[in-house]
Amino acid sequence: MECAAKGLVAEPCAGGAHRRCGSCGAVAYCSRAHQFIHWTLHKEECARLATQMSHIDVLSQFPFVFSIESPALNHAIPNTRCFFLESFKVHLKGLWKSECRCGPEISSVKDLSITAEWNMESSLCPCTEPGNSLSAPLASWEEYYRWRSLPLHSPAAVLLHWPLTLYHCLQLSRIQASRCDANDTLRIHYLGPEKELLQLPVFAELLALFPGVHLCIELVGPTVPRSRDGEVLNISSYAHCSAESCCCRSFAASEDVNCSALTLKLWKGVYHERYSDMDSNPHLIVAPNAGLAAYPTWLPTIEMIRKIGIPAMFTDFCEEAAHLASCCISSITGQPLRVPIQVNPFRQPIAENNSALYIPCYSNCFIFGM
Repeated sequence: MECAAKGLVAEPCAGGAHRRCGSCGAVAYCSRAHQFIHWTLHKEECARLATQMSHIDVLSQFPFVFSIESPALNHAIPNTRCFFLESFKVHLKGLWKSECRCGPEISSVKDLSITAEWNMESSLCPCTEPGNSLSAPLASWEEYYRWRSLPLHSPAAVLLHWPLTLYHCLQLSRIQASRCDANDTLRIHYLGPEKELLQLPVFAELLALFPGVHLCIELVGPTVPRSRDGEVLNISSYAHCSAESCCCRSFAASEDVNCSALTLKLWKGVYHERYSDMDSNPHLIVAPNAGLAAYPTWLPTIEMIRKIGIPAMFTDFCEEAAHLASCCISSITGQPLRVPIQVNPFRQPIAENNSALYIPCYSNCFIFGM
């Protein structure tokens, strides 16, 4: 951590920031003098940050049992996240390529639909239809894994947090399949995609979560490659496993993409500038890891969403980012959030520190909506 007063005082910091605030523990200082100077600013946020810090145990509540030890300094794969992927033999393979720093950049990928492989045995991934239909909405990773008959040491949730977060947003917004349009189509505008552009086949899990519904998801954001602008991808089968004899491969080989149950369309640019180009009004707008308070380009987008009156759900990396985003939304709309800030049960279950892979996580962590 850096000294919270760094850049706000004339005196340079006196070494590392090892002195934490005794009330919240969320900020640190290099010296008592810098802590005293910063208090005039920090006192407005100290109680709020203390409340947020009290939620650490909640963020650590995952059912998973996968874990690894830190890689040795002379290991061929020194990065901890890469080491984790290599422990499952999926490092730089299939859908996992963008899960580490050595993966490809989005702009360098010529075909976003070519990496539709889990590269794991069938027992570790959802490559076929579920054994039974859902009797009640899923509310946790444990319920999802049980429904999909996955062992808790399967790392599938590392990728599945994208479609499961989208599923949870639809549950929170109370938009049900019965509210689809006349063609039984559920339309979603997905704002600001980044890494998930290289993992689009995992969205096929929505076929299991919403059986019999045609989902049309339009993804719009500045990171969409210019060569992909306007591209349409049809998905009618799950990403397949590594077993050559599994039925998921034979089905994929015979699929008719013209009868796809999931349609993805890509748009390059910011939402408020491309909205008029998109095919139709959505039932829901979703913006994962939005960073609303960090990017001024969100302001006209929020104003436009307010005017068109379509439900919108956002996620952010941490509770403080979600708080700042909610203040930003309220200042524009003049109204409180329709869905208050809450922990996303389907957040990605791994994060990194300097020595080992650990839980909690800060990806798609908090969810809220207007």
